[in-house]
Order: sequence, then structure tokens, then C-alpha cells
Amino acid sequence: MAGSSPRALVCAECGAAFACTGNAECWCAAESYRLPMPDAASGGDCLCPACLRAKAEQSARPTEKDRHRTVT
Repeated sequence: MAGSSPRALVCAECGAAFACTGNAECWCAAESYRLPMPDAASGGDCLCPACLRAKAEQSARPTEKDRHRTVT
């Protein structure tokens, strides 16, 4: 998609409108974390900046299972 115009998208999580270029110049390329790209076959698409950041923060938190894990 290099050199293409940004796509106007609506976030599946919150409904916010945002733009995605789908290349290294996209806003998400400047983020310090990476999440798996959505699966187009299942109808998934990019998340807006706020939802992407929230998902990244959520995935960085230890789960309940991790907190109760004992090291032997």
C-alpha cells in the first residue's frame, strides 16, 4: 500500500473514525508497541489510536493466572 491514500476507517471497538495508510508512514508505526495485525478473513480491521493503546496496555498487564503462579 506504499504511496496510497489513507483509508477512512471506523474502529470496531468504539466507533471512532480514523485514518490508516497501512504502511510505515501510518500513525501506528510510530507507536512503541506492536500487536498482531487483525485477521482480514474474520472481518477484522485496524483499531483507532485510543483502542490500540488500551489493548496494548491490557496485554502488558499480568493476568490473574500470572499473579498466582509459583516458581519452583
